[in-house]
Amino acid sequence: MAIDADVYRQVLGRYPTGVTLVTGMNGEEPQAVVIGSFTSVSMDPPLVGFFIGHEGRSWNRIRPSGAFCVNVFADDQADLCGSFFMKDADPWEGVEWELTATGSPRLLDCVASIDCKIHEVIEAGDHLLVLGHVEGVALGREASPMVFLGGSYGKFDQ
Repeated sequence: MAIDADVYRQVLGRYPTGVTLVTGMNGEEPQAVVIGSFTSVSMDPPLVGFFIGHEGRSWNRIRPSGAFCVNVFADDQADLCGSFFMKDADPWEGVEWELTATGSPRLLDCVASIDCKIHEVIEAGDHLLVLGHVEGVALGREASPMVFLGGSYGKFDQ
């Protein structure tokens, strides 16, 4: 049975996801890619994961470093998220960040960050499943995390 691609996107668009920024280094240059498929995988060992298309240029620049950091956007960071997604200008300009223990950029104004070494990269159709071994975590500012649903950013009200 063939699945209509438009209906497939519409159906999956009814499931909310968190919005994160996966960061890493390409030599001395910080790299970043917006990810909506981040998930916790395991507590023992501590593993997290996300999916990225095979052709992801930013990920292909991060991967050789062997490490990445997942930065959880706050619900009021849609403009910041958009600057990393659209890349019309240098998205790092004016953003406060520091290097984590693995050498990946951690945004200082996010809700949380998860510093990882690449554990495994698995072929998954037209995407890669990237598993990261968690090397460190940090709580950021108190805020509602950004969510994505039906093509729009939003927030979770508690």
